[in-house]
Amino acid sequence: MNQIITVAINREYGSGGSIIAEMLANDLGVHYYDKEILKLASDESGINEALFNNADPQFRKTRLFQVAKSVYDGTLIPPESQNFTSDRNLFNYQAKVIERLSEEESCVIAGRCGGYILGDRPNVVRVFIHAPMDFLMQEAAKKKSLSKRELQKYIEKTNRQRAAYSEFFTGERWDDAHNYDLCLDSSKLGFERCVEIIKGYMRIRFPGLEL
Repeated sequence: MNQIITVAINREYGSGGSIIAEMLANDLGVHYYDKEILKLASDESGINEALFNNADPQFRKTRLFQVAKSVYDGTLIPPESQNFTSDRNLFNYQAKVIERLSEEESCVIAGRCGGYILGDRPNVVRVFIHAPMDFLMQEAAKKKSLSKRELQKYIEKTNRQRAAYSEFFTGERWDDAHNYDLCLDSSKLGFERCVEIIKGYMRIRFPGLEL
């Protein structure tokens, strides 16, 4: 691409959002970032990558969300502080990596509250991928060998964790359409059409953009 654009994609578990994000990155010829951000944050901070993994949305404990919100403000806690490896600081280092990537290269970022972190930047497209429960279960069954009841509970739990993680660090509802440029139902559109719609939006939003 002839402009630096970041596409930040949030997604319900089972919606195919990660697949769509990767397909989009491949189509655009740009890098796709998901868990790699944890490694980059570890390298930048000197904090063990395992701590970032343990603080990842899917591993979080319920108790985290019973305390007051800690909305991201860009501040990093110095190494000499006892809170250097706190949940807040681990998130802040991931956010700094996301900000840097958005400045240096065009890319597609899945999750990590990327849309919120980059929300005030004019070169960012924020997307939410969702689908009805029957479709989420159909897609999730390709990865998880669980009974229908267990699978539905797993999907609901994962999406609750993602929503709570986002609200804790941003103060915003994860599934609020006001926080996105595009909200796409992957069950109605299919993965390839979701990619094409995002690219079509980019062409309209950024005149002169070569895809």
